[in-house]
Amino acid sequence: MARQVTYVFKGKRNIIQFSYNLFHDMYEAVADAESVDLKSFLAMEKQLEMSCRGQGIVKNFRKTEFTRMGFSEIKFVRDDDTLAAAITDSKTRL
Repeated sequence: MARQVTYVFKGKRNIIQFSYNLFHDMYEAVADAESVDLKSFLAMEKQLEMSCRGQGIVKNFRKTEFTRMGFSEIKFVRDDDTLAAAITDSKTRL
């Protein structure tokens, strides 16, 4: 089953295909889709992983930096989400 990721970039909602064969996580996938260079971000993230205990600091850093870059609401699309969007879309057409 193919996965999809939804996100908002600079006020515009987008949905992309996602595969773990191509990307480590959904953050790298959305950055690639919008042609955002992550070299310095990944270097800092690696330093945080080596120097800090626990995942909370790394997750907080990732979320903060992607918000600063203009991303928000990054998440996997579930079947329930696509069904709800289709129902809402069909109601607006009536």
